[in-house]
Amino acid sequence: MSEEIEIARQWLDKADNDLLNADNNLSSSRIPYDTVCLHCQQAVEKMLKAFLVANRIAYPISHDLLLILESILIVEPQAEKLRDFLVLLNPYAVEIRYPDEYNMPSDKDAAEARNAAGKIRNWLKNTCPIIFSE
Repeated sequence: MSEEIEIARQWLDKADNDLLNADNNLSSSRIPYDTVCLHCQQAVEKMLKAFLVANRIAYPISHDLLLILESILIVEPQAEKLRDFLVLLNPYAVEIRYPDEYNMPSDKDAAEARNAAGKIRNWLKNTCPIIFSE
């Protein structure tokens, strides 16, 4: 296994931990919707960076999912179909961390964020299966 694939798998492991965190919060009796949305955005950021690492492409040092997408589109034009999901998740990178910067997400927002993260994970699994295999 190449070093890039091993590093990409580590990125994916971190992304899966973010998704687990979101799922654990969603099953709680008191749900922090802002935290769920943040973890979904973070998971997707890490998944996109895993794709880039696996394909030996430098990733931008940024939380901006649309900027990261531009690097992916160079080698995988079909990734354009992810744009709407990334637009949905992008505001949860920074603004949501601070009071008065962003409105508190609702249960619907958290469900949409988790759904988007799941769709992107499925895309990654279909597009770059090597980082999912042992």
